[in-house]
Amino acid sequence: MARAFAKIAFTDNVKQLQSEMGSRETYQVFEQGDTDDVCIDKRTEQFIKQRDSFYIATSNDDGWPYIQHRGGPKGFLKVLSDKQIGFADFRGNRQYLTAGNIQGNSKVCLFLMDYAQTRRLKIWGHAEVIQEAEYAGFMAQLELAEFRAPVERGIVITIDAMDWNCPKYITPRYTQDEFAQFLVDD
Repeated sequence: MARAFAKIAFTDNVKQLQSEMGSRETYQVFEQGDTDDVCIDKRTEQFIKQRDSFYIATSNDDGWPYIQHRGGPKGFLKVLSDKQIGFADFRGNRQYLTAGNIQGNSKVCLFLMDYAQTRRLKIWGHAEVIQEAEYAGFMAQLELAEFRAPVERGIVITIDAMDWNCPKYITPRYTQDEFAQFLVDD
C-alpha cells in the first residue's frame, strides 16, 4: 500500500524538496514496499463506514484544483469492494464542479477525517459518474433508504492508493452525538 501511495505522491519535485529538507531518506522507504496492491482491510472499512463527511479534490480542464466537502448520514460513503468506494451524489448548490471535473479528469483525492480521534485517511483514485438510467441496480447500492435527499447521480471511486496520515496538528472537534456522550458519561 505504501508503494502505491509513494508512486503517486512523491513526484520528482517532492523528492527534491524532501532531499533539501532532510526527510528524503525516511520517505524513500515507502517506495521500497513489496507490492502496489491496495485493498481495503477491515480497519479501513470500519473507518470509512463511520464517516459522515469527507473532502474530495478534483481538477478542472485547466488544471485548477477544486476541493468540495461532502456530507450525509454515517455510512453514506459505501465500501463496494476491497478496491472500490462510492456514494450517492445528493443535490447541492447545482454548480456541478466536482461531477463536471470528474468527466474531464477522473483523478480524485479524498480526505476522510475523524476529528475526535485525530485520524485522517487519504485516498487517491479514479472516479466515475454513474446515472440512474444506465446503472439502476448499482445506484440502489449507493442510496440510503432512511435519508431522502434528492440523489442526482452516483460517484464510484476505484482506489489506486491510500495513506493513513499523521495525527499531528489535527484539532479535535466533536459532532453533536460525540459531545452528548461526554455529558452522559459524567
